[in-house]
Amino acid sequence: MNLHSTFISSTLLCPKIQIQCLQLLPRSPLPSPCLRTNLQNFQRSKRSNRYHRRLLCFEQKEEGLQSTEELQPVSSSEKKGTVAGAMAFIIGTSIGSGILAIPEKASPAGFFPSSISIIICWGFLLVEALVLVEISVVLWRRKKKEKKAEEGETGMEVISVRTMAQETLGDFGGTLATVTYVFLGYTSMVAYISKSGEILLQSFNLPSPLSGFLFTLFFSLLISVGRTRAVDQVNQWLTACMIGLLLGIEVLAVQFGGWSIIDGGGDWRKVPTTIPVIIFALVYHDVIPVLCAYLEGDLPRLRVSVLLGSIIPLLALLVWDAIALGLLGQADQVIDPVELLLSVKWSGISYMVEWFSLLAVGTSMLGTLLSFSSFFKEQLSNIFSDLSTREALKEPPKFCLMKHWWEMHKLGLTALAIAVGPSLLVSTTNPDSFSAATDIAGGYCMTMLYGVLPPAMAWAMHSRESEETESKVLSRERSALLGLGLFACGIVVEQVIQDILKLQW
Repeated sequence: MNLHSTFISSTLLCPKIQIQCLQLLPRSPLPSPCLRTNLQNFQRSKRSNRYHRRLLCFEQKEEGLQSTEELQPVSSSEKKGTVAGAMAFIIGTSIGSGILAIPEKASPAGFFPSSISIIICWGFLLVEALVLVEISVVLWRRKKKEKKAEEGETGMEVISVRTMAQETLGDFGGTLATVTYVFLGYTSMVAYISKSGEILLQSFNLPSPLSGFLFTLFFSLLISVGRTRAVDQVNQWLTACMIGLLLGIEVLAVQFGGWSIIDGGGDWRKVPTTIPVIIFALVYHDVIPVLCAYLEGDLPRLRVSVLLGSIIPLLALLVWDAIALGLLGQADQVIDPVELLLSVKWSGISYMVEWFSLLAVGTSMLGTLLSFSSFFKEQLSNIFSDLSTREALKEPPKFCLMKHWWEMHKLGLTALAIAVGPSLLVSTTNPDSFSAATDIAGGYCMTMLYGVLPPAMAWAMHSRESEETESKVLSRERSALLGLGLFACGIVVEQVIQDILKLQW
């Protein structure tokens, strides 16, 4: 028996659903309908859904009526996000203010030792990123399944590093990740705001605090007002322009003998002082939770995005290091790469350096601010859930347009304010905090959060939940996890020793 009718919301199916097929199962003593529903026009969530068709079958058993759900994935053309968009976030986050500080820190060691250090740090961070991707995918898929079971449809759910540590390492791991991530987020934002104010001061003669405030306000409004697709498109355009300017600068520098006097030797004893800023320049791991939600937990596409997206910053950083160190040999008293290139009298290069510097800081700030605000939004959402107010936030009153808008954007705006406010305060009171912020962020926060914790989380997760993950994953290799953890701990210990020696001097 086939019927076509319209079913208006019930407690199970909620909004309007079209029943395409209804059959009676003869094996059951009671009629058990099998409903094939189409949720493509599901009004409860306006975001596109990865699964457009859902099969709900209700079978009568001895215990009573039981429901099972089968999800059918759509074709690849209907997948959310793109590899190019994910690569743009990685490239934009990596090629940032850290690349502007590399030559100053690497000049005492020399080109060859600093280049070897850059390659080793890149390989270490790449493996750490792949481990973090696998952890994020496992937890994201679980949360997505739970959300669909409870609410039917969900938006872009971001699993923060704090949640990953909480789920795998318990309360202690969650607390450690929270403290480290918050400190990292604020130090990174302070570095970006300070550097943007410094660049705008040189370019437009605006006061550094005002310049940093306006620069940060622009990207905050972009995240709060723009949708995910709009932010993605803007980030891709900014990243493409930044790479184009960087290539232009490097070509001009090579043409005018930028690396003609590179010293083939170097001082390997100075290499440890370069590691914090190298890690700060190459780290993109803070956007991995966002990318996992952006690509809907698609592990193969995430792996490709991480690999290809990290190679481009590596090559750019190596060429930038060679050119800047070559130019530093011609100007002994100028060590800042921006000031150095601005002082060169090549046609148009000063404007290229100004815009490249702004785009480098801007793309890094966009990725960091997006993930940092998502972290606070998740924590605020958990607080509202504990207070039983989430339903009130989802159903704002309709009689007041402004109140309706505020209720819909309350979590996002509050999270942005928490992420931006303290950073602006510190960068305004300490405009020259860029160098110190990069050392702290790279040497301690990033190494702990994205070097020590991922192997520990993967070890704990697969010890308890091995059946929930794929068989061939990097995070199952115990020897690799142990090596990663020991290497990261060695970096932290070396940074502590370097800071103690600085205090003694």
